[in-house]
Amino acid sequence: MKLYYRELGEGKPLMILHGLFGFSDNWQSHAKKLADYFRVILVDLRNHGRSDWSDEFSYELMADDIYELATDLELDEFILIGHSMGGKVAAHFAQKHEKMLEKLVIVDIGVKEYPMHHEHILEGIHSVKLDNVNSRRQADDELSQYIDSNGVKQFLLKNLYWKEKGQLAWRMNVEVLEREMSDILSPVPFKEVFVPTLFIRGSESNYILDSDVSDLERYFPDMELKTIDEAGHWVHAEAPGEFLETLLGYCLR
Repeated sequence: MKLYYRELGEGKPLMILHGLFGFSDNWQSHAKKLADYFRVILVDLRNHGRSDWSDEFSYELMADDIYELATDLELDEFILIGHSMGGKVAAHFAQKHEKMLEKLVIVDIGVKEYPMHHEHILEGIHSVKLDNVNSRRQADDELSQYIDSNGVKQFLLKNLYWKEKGQLAWRMNVEVLEREMSDILSPVPFKEVFVPTLFIRGSESNYILDSDVSDLERYFPDMELKTIDEAGHWVHAEAPGEFLETLLGYCLR
């Protein structure tokens, strides 16, 4: 699948993959700063953002989409960054195309299977009846019945756009994402990857526990782990300064 992407800056290529229910706009502010040092490629994964929707959805397919994009852009060697679901896409890509990567950065996601924990988010999304909602404020009110976090609500509301006058629509294929949730939460199959890899986690997040580190080392023998204090799962948004400093410190080495 041909993915939607945007480029900023020039130099060594660095590609960023967003997480579940996200899209490239979530990384825009970081991309602008990274563009002082790199050719930054912001990607919308399939069924997200401005990329096409497909009834087919898996990590294997998403990794293949990234390979197709990297080939089209003639990227011989690049840095790949992925957050959450995008981090698992990056891990799958690295297992298949290790020689294409200079470095890998995986943000707040491990290689294990995760239990279902998106029920309230999906209930909130389904509560927004798009035929009857004519403003983001109305959508916010609906989401608030299921989601307490303002950050999560704003994250989801960025996906709403005016499909036509008076008609809002989601930029994400909710039906397929919900259907494939067990696959999204599935573990990464074991295969060693020797690309230098940095894992970044938030101290308030439970996505990468201390007990998970031995498995990360087994998958990625040349790995480091950085914990950013007072940040949760959206560590890049909650501690942007320290996150960017950590990222640049590793990628510019």
